[in-house]
Amino acid sequence: MAEFRLESPFQPAGDQPQAIASLMRGLRAGEKHQTLMGVTGSGKTFTMANIIQQMQRPTLVMSHNKTLAAQLFSEFKQFFPHNAVTYFVSYYDYYQPEAYIPQRDIYIEKDAAINQEIDRLRLATTSALVSRRDVIVVASVSSIYGLGSPEDYKQMVFPIIRDSQLDRDELLRKLVDMQYEREDTLPETGKFRARGDCVEIYPTNEEFAVRVEFWGDTVEQISVLHPVSGEVLERVESFAIYPAKHFVLSEDRIGDALGALRKELAEQLEFFKKQGKLLEAQRLSARTRYDLEMLQQVGYCPGIENYSRPLSGREPGSAPDTLFSFFPDDFLMFVDESHVTVPQIRGMQSADRNRKKTLIEHGFRLPSALDNRPLSFTEWEEKIHQVIYVSATPGPYEMGKTHGRFVEQVIRPTGLLDPEIEVIPATACQAGESKVSPIASPGQVPHLLSQVQERARKGERVLVTTLTKRLAEDLADFFTKKKVRCKWLHCELDAFERVELLRELREGKFDVLVGVNLLREGLDLPEVSLVAILDADKEGFLRSETSLMQTIGRSARNVNAKVLLYGDKITDSMRHAIDETNRRRELQRRYNEEHHITPQTIQKNIHRGIEQEAEAHFRSNAAVGLKDQNKIVTEEYVAELEAEMLAAADALEFERAAILRDRIAQVREQMGKKVSEVEIKKAAKKGRNPRKNKISS
Repeated sequence: MAEFRLESPFQPAGDQPQAIASLMRGLRAGEKHQTLMGVTGSGKTFTMANIIQQMQRPTLVMSHNKTLAAQLFSEFKQFFPHNAVTYFVSYYDYYQPEAYIPQRDIYIEKDAAINQEIDRLRLATTSALVSRRDVIVVASVSSIYGLGSPEDYKQMVFPIIRDSQLDRDELLRKLVDMQYEREDTLPETGKFRARGDCVEIYPTNEEFAVRVEFWGDTVEQISVLHPVSGEVLERVESFAIYPAKHFVLSEDRIGDALGALRKELAEQLEFFKKQGKLLEAQRLSARTRYDLEMLQQVGYCPGIENYSRPLSGREPGSAPDTLFSFFPDDFLMFVDESHVTVPQIRGMQSADRNRKKTLIEHGFRLPSALDNRPLSFTEWEEKIHQVIYVSATPGPYEMGKTHGRFVEQVIRPTGLLDPEIEVIPATACQAGESKVSPIASPGQVPHLLSQVQERARKGERVLVTTLTKRLAEDLADFFTKKKVRCKWLHCELDAFERVELLRELREGKFDVLVGVNLLREGLDLPEVSLVAILDADKEGFLRSETSLMQTIGRSARNVNAKVLLYGDKITDSMRHAIDETNRRRELQRRYNEEHHITPQTIQKNIHRGIEQEAEAHFRSNAAVGLKDQNKIVTEEYVAELEAEMLAAADALEFERAAILRDRIAQVREQMGKKVSEVEIKKAAKKGRNPRKNKISS
């Protein structure tokens, strides 16, 4: 069995050794809940990595947003290069849930844009969990939403062994049962093609293809292929094919579920008829019978998650199967930035219940659709084996669970102090052409502009937080017109774009990043020496003590760290944040004096994380990606396509021949053309925001 192997050139330092030792004592003593209160830049992720190596258990790291999850994924990937580190977040770039508005008799179909790359990473997560124990899953709160049953998923895994007896047609039927689609012309992820005695499979959880060659009913050879060129990368003795989707069922399970669903349908139709709701009865009958026919014939239907409870054989009202169901009972969990993540989990169950009740009452769904839901907070708590809450500002829930006790990690290995804080009266600043938005106080912007220009001349970076998306965009445009290289960041950018933007900031492609609420928790940006908080005296969620502390921490990885709070008064939240920062600075200063430490800016290499995973997979599947970094399509591949096209024409299969002709034209257009990094990133994403960030040249 593979073991977790932590690889790092550094040893625990500062407060890390005592934090690791204290948390390990608690874990070995069987404590269910522990809290690590670690300041920004103190190496909390490294502390977690050391605990994972010592505990040797499958681990779930929960985060509250995709950006932070992507950063954590990148860091754990570096710490554990020989183990399975996976990424599990919502795969929707856009999501409009199914809904009905009775007052206007408007039915809204479910509409969603699925990010295929994230879907692949989700499938890679579950396949890793059912096949090994050395797994670290970095997940968002979407991990509490329903998935298919892990038992059904495991039963559908199909091993192929060299020299074993296997009928080719049996393999094809099995692939169809596992929700793979046959595509003989343009195969891609989640599809397969059959050519004589060869079957080529494109697994949903891998970046390569697999060719199975038969001699009669014997598996003669199994080869791992480059998915585009068809080049054989290696020969293997066996290979396990995992289902193409999370909701997969055996024929027996579908048969049992169909009986239960038909019974539920009959009961609901009878109920509607007694109520005189003939329209609702007709609507429910037509929609449900169509779905049941699809399930019977192909084992899948759109909106299959609405039938998840009968399909999995669960009792009404029981907890759904989620990512947690794929973990063994002894798994370890970290809740990162727990002061935000825990409240998110608490509020998710009731969010869509009323919407589904309306759909059921008007004949759009069966009553069992109510069981297609996330875990309730109580159910989530029951899933916990042992958990460590990690935050610089722990919330009341985690402090209550640990009876006010926590492990503190204040001293940074680099000797860095918490940043200096300066309060700037917003309206007292020199006025100028400062009215970027009606929300901003008149004098903040000119003063901030001078501070930004000074930091840019030194080659340092700046983060600016605003109260609204509109102000963030307008302020970025204002800075750009003033010849400051600036971009904005907020929730309208997808997960890959956010990570890419933060990496470009570190690389120095621009100097200032303006955002709203995405610049608070967890972002690791050592090049940032100045954080500016506009309208800091506007009390509320974005300017609470916790939010201010988290935003202040974004500059705590630089020796020249400074924070500007723009406000005409010092609120209670500002005062508490300033006092706590000064308390930590004094502890850190004394420690440095006692140990003769000179503070140093954190030196951290700029690694490509989740976006690299996406680009690598895109390169393997795009028509332009074939050989090394030049992405050159081989003539052999084109010749193979031409031969297929001519054969199809000779067989009078003109539609297929036309498809192949278009494919050849597309490939030839890319012959010898080097694809830029920008093109690769764009193609690797789905649903890119039409509005662009711009930098002055």
